[in-house]
Amino acid sequence: MKFPGSVLASVFLFVAETVVALYLSSTYRSAGDRMWQALTLLFSLLPCALVQLTLLFVHRDLSRDRPLVLLMHLLQLGPLFRCFEVFCIYCQSDHVEEPYVSITKKRQIPKNGLSEEIEKEVGQAEGKLFTHRSAFSRASVIQAFLGSAPQLTLQLYISIVQQNVTVGRSIFMTLSLLSIVYGALRCNILAIKIKYDEYEVKVKLLAYICIFLWRSFEIATRVVVLVLFTSVLKSWVVVDVFINFVTFFLSPWILFWCSDSPFPENIEKALSRVGTTIVLCFLTLLYAGINMFCWSAVQLKMNSPDLISKSQNWYQLLVYYMLRFIENAFLLLMWYLHKTDIYMYVCAPLLILQLLIGYCTAILFMLVFYQFFHPCKKLFPSSVSEGFQSWLRCICCTQGIHKPYRPETKTDQQSPEERDETPSSSKVSSAPSQTLNPGEFSV
Repeated sequence: MKFPGSVLASVFLFVAETVVALYLSSTYRSAGDRMWQALTLLFSLLPCALVQLTLLFVHRDLSRDRPLVLLMHLLQLGPLFRCFEVFCIYCQSDHVEEPYVSITKKRQIPKNGLSEEIEKEVGQAEGKLFTHRSAFSRASVIQAFLGSAPQLTLQLYISIVQQNVTVGRSIFMTLSLLSIVYGALRCNILAIKIKYDEYEVKVKLLAYICIFLWRSFEIATRVVVLVLFTSVLKSWVVVDVFINFVTFFLSPWILFWCSDSPFPENIEKALSRVGTTIVLCFLTLLYAGINMFCWSAVQLKMNSPDLISKSQNWYQLLVYYMLRFIENAFLLLMWYLHKTDIYMYVCAPLLILQLLIGYCTAILFMLVFYQFFHPCKKLFPSSVSEGFQSWLRCICCTQGIHKPYRPETKTDQQSPEERDETPSSSKVSSAPSQTLNPGEFSV
């Protein structure tokens, strides 16, 4: 049975971030910074409550008689209790023989065009561990993008305004960045497993490393760009964040309304229509929060039973990164034009160049992952390189269509010198033309 390392990583980041946030808020209170204290607590305690609700929702404990579990979640200790449960199940699985097992069928990734279907016995303990891993993966995504991402942005902004980075704040920012990168990594793995649910997916170590580097460069540069822009144009950053959130929040709903599909009722049988609407709104809020900082790796599709689009659309990926790169460049330009004296000792052009190169490095690692290390790359209808080539052909064809057609005449094809040497009709020589012997071309 696989060791539940992902559960341990999720709980460690959750506990470490919460403890350091409480310590840092106490230092802000001692220094008299009430606003920084309130915002730090808000971005720490709000995702904690959402994580508790997520774990209860996935395990469906609200409709079960488990008062101890509910009490632990009310005390914000639910992840610790769940982690203890996971390791109890893992340690007892080798010593207890299970009387009942279920059989799952998965298809292997095609090799040489052939795909075999394999059967696997799944015991109750392994099924419970799978549920726990799934719950903690979703909780890590919520913690990352509704808590750690705004928290990292806030703490970096405070460091720039105060022109001081304390040890506690540096540790907190490091933990927040690791939490966001880990949440983005879980997003990629969840997207792969949802899209290719009927296949047995095995993600290799090099794929994890490539995703980690991709997400680290992408998220770090994005946060720095937002903080730099906020430090000089505080009111305009609200407009930028609002446009991003509204765009990504409303786009799944607009596509759903345009499809004329019935309202999704298959999320949870115990939920009413109002409860289903609340869950869908929260899901789109999380979707908007993810896309605010990085590519979500999944596309919401309300008229699908899984609520996720299983098609691999390279054009959406390309458009997202092109627009995000343009936005980052524009925000950096505005920062450069309006920068204040606190950036007196900062080489602004070099910093802008480093941030843009960092974002391009993230895109490079993303392309390397999809081209070489994606576990299901053999199932793609087209690879990244083929999609990019077809996109270039489309652009070239579009330019060729709009180019005005001008018929070429024999005179247009001649150079000016040849035109001067061309005799007119009145000066044509009556001498016979020289005939060429075919034998002269032989070697």
